[in-house]
Amino acid sequence: MLWLLRRLGTSLLLMWVVASIVFLALHVVPGDPAEVLLSTGGTSPDPYAVAELRTRLGLDLPLHVQYGAFLAGLARGDLGVSLVDDYPVAEEIMLRLPRTLELILAGSLIAVLVGLPAGTYAAVRHGSGFDRGAGATAAVLQSVPVFVLGTLLILLFAQTLRWMPAGGYVPASESLLRHLVLLLLPALAVGKGLAAVVYRMTRASVLDALSRDHVRTARAKGLTPRRVLARHVVRNALSPVATVLGLHMGALLGGTVLVEYVFNWPGLSTPLLRAVEARDYPMVVGIILTVSALFLLINLAMDFLYAALDPRILRS
Repeated sequence: MLWLLRRLGTSLLLMWVVASIVFLALHVVPGDPAEVLLSTGGTSPDPYAVAELRTRLGLDLPLHVQYGAFLAGLARGDLGVSLVDDYPVAEEIMLRLPRTLELILAGSLIAVLVGLPAGTYAAVRHGSGFDRGAGATAAVLQSVPVFVLGTLLILLFAQTLRWMPAGGYVPASESLLRHLVLLLLPALAVGKGLAAVVYRMTRASVLDALSRDHVRTARAKGLTPRRVLARHVVRNALSPVATVLGLHMGALLGGTVLVEYVFNWPGLSTPLLRAVEARDYPMVVGIILTVSALFLLINLAMDFLYAALDPRILRS
């Protein structure tokens, strides 16, 4: 229990550090943020408009007051209002966040369903043709950028074979089958790198477990190879795989931005790109903080899963 509380406290501390860095970045960057937001085409903005925007953003208050108000707003879930359309940032994020999470979870599921059995089989058949071929495939998947693979998937399955639509989004409540069909290609693009990582880690972990003394003892007792693999090898090999999976699931948050753009998937990438182009500071900050919080939550969940797989961690 102490280990779990310590990990939870560390995650909360890191979230506070990230929020503080994002807040201070506004004041460390040279120039008046209000002038930057209102500047268009290299012309100087109206001083009255700058003063009004500074008041609206609270930039005319002392720094410590702004910082306190910023943290208080985060504690209430208030991320401010978009400067473009006066729409609450939190509501926009909550509308689009489930779509991004769905894409990440679908990509992670594909990665596990492909990488885990492939890595296990490659370790059991170490040195075989499958082992060499799967290793080469994993290297290629890790080296190809997500937007390149996404474009190739569209060219192959949508333009050439015409098996799948090129992109778009249909709510699951409207048509579940259509929704899953549109999700498949972007999920493949998102999960391809993670599948290679899961494959490599699973293969290495299973190879290490196969050489342990308790595995040799189980074989000597006459257990079948399938029972030895299921009860004594795979379970012990899952702990490092879970750790790597958690780290890379957080990294998928960055890759989904390009994938959503390529496949026209209406997740967080659309308001983020629009906010950066329009210099919509509250929207950019809100999405950055949301992504940072998700990264920490994913890693915290993987820590709990790691502890469940290896109870010795709870005693550390």
